Amino acid sequence: MVHRKIGAVCGALRHLALVSLAAGLTAYAGAQGMPAAGTGSTGSTLELTATAGPVQLPPMNGIAHIAVRVKDIAASLAFYHKLGYDQAFAMTAKDGTVSQSFLKLDDRQFIELYPVSDRDKDVGFMHLCFEGADLNALHDAYVAEGLTPISVRTAGAGNLLFTMKGLQQYSVPQNIEYTQYMPGSLHSKDFGQHLGPDRVGDKMTVVALAMQDPAAARAFYIDKLGFTPTPGSANRLTLPGSSGEQVEIVPAAELGARSSIILTTPDLNKSEAQLKRQEVAYQRASASSADAKGKARKIEMISVTDPDGNIVRIEQQ
Repeated sequence: MVHRKIGAVCGALRHLALVSLAAGLTAYAGAQGMPAAGTGSTGSTLELTATAGPVQLPPMNGIAHIAVRVKDIAASLAFYHKLGYDQAFAMTAKDGTVSQSFLKLDDRQFIELYPVSDRDKDVGFMHLCFEGADLNALHDAYVAEGLTPISVRTAGAGNLLFTMKGLQQYSVPQNIEYTQYMPGSLHSKDFGQHLGPDRVGDKMTVVALAMQDPAAARAFYIDKLGFTPTPGSANRLTLPGSSGEQVEIVPAAELGARSSIILTTPDLNKSEAQLKRQEVAYQRASASSADAKGKARKIEMISVTDPDGNIVRIEQQ
């Protein structure tokens, strides 16, 4: 059943949302064989052996944020406000315009919105950030794995931060970011605030990564970044630690520059009611799947697209 936002949402975005929703449900429906190791767009080959296992790293607390470049920050904020989310704080440029908006999902998770610039014209996914429990220890563990993250520093919002280059995404190499929330930072000062009761989801559990070489990206995340394969899905990898949150490796041609996330909610019907009330177009679908033990499970998801075509999927917790 499709509910159209009056006079606003075009058929193309509705089609994209439905395709994404179907793809998300298909990913749950059954395990596929593990892709073989390959050569990434950078030309470097990742060597795997039959006995290779995930590297052991300090745990992560979960997904901290995704960064998305948008055409109009105000329009994006207005859209996400209809989904129950508000801006916690923002950074401004010298001319007073918003250069970075922090849209709050929960106390530890955000969507960072950046305006399109003359240099970066593509709207959509920019980077993904993970929250480390001990950022210095995580940084040093990656160095020991032969990786080259930049040094840990204090970022503008007051948290610890380091970044590292990954494999090729849709058009540029992946910028992988890691943070640790610090007392007195803008994020910490906002704990308990900007958490409205109408949020369509209360946790970001999956972020899709559109990669030019999915097999090489999967090997890199397992062998170098410490992620583990997710039972029942060849495309999903689970973060180190106990959060249970995941990345979903997809072909770049399938998703393009768009971002795609999954939010969970304890009440999908309440989320649907919020979308209806705000006249936001959405798709709802269900499918059956089997978990790692072969137990049948019914999956229900809602999919919406933001003004720039980025995809938000909402799943019953």
